[in-house]
Amino acid sequence: MSEDRGEATRSPIIADVMEHDVRSAVAVAGHPIHAMMVHFPIALVFATLGADIFYWWTGDGFWIRAGLWSAGFAFWFGIAAGIAGTAELVLVKGIRGRVGSWTHAIAAMTLIAIAGMNWGVRLNDADAVLPLGLGLSVLAGMFTGLAGWHGGKLVFDHGVGMIVGPDE
Repeated sequence: MSEDRGEATRSPIIADVMEHDVRSAVAVAGHPIHAMMVHFPIALVFATLGADIFYWWTGDGFWIRAGLWSAGFAFWFGIAAGIAGTAELVLVKGIRGRVGSWTHAIAAMTLIAIAGMNWGVRLNDADAVLPLGLGLSVLAGMFTGLAGWHGGKLVFDHGVGMIVGPDE
């Protein structure tokens, strides 16, 4: 990583981005709230996908109800995590200046929209689980992977949300 930073500081644009602090502004005792919250919508998106697959496999109405609840909670927990993440993006210049932050934000907002649509479809018509709900669940799973990959890159490669600053 130190070699990468040496190469990166040759570019004045990259050097400017790297000099800004990326510590979390929305945290409890130094722990970023967004990072603590994202686990819930991630798990619930995949729970919805699992419920849809089990319904397709068994035809048991229980899985329709389980999918409805998990889709709804995935959406609302996603909204909550999105609010915390958007606050970080807006409040912290070091986060805002990284392209990966914007890629993560766009993928996550798209995911929230898909999760909301998935929940809405189930609220309006329980029979829409196959094929529309299942398709939306697969799409939500793909966007969960995309948003999660970019979020992980921000944390592990750029130190976003870490307690340490660029001078430590």
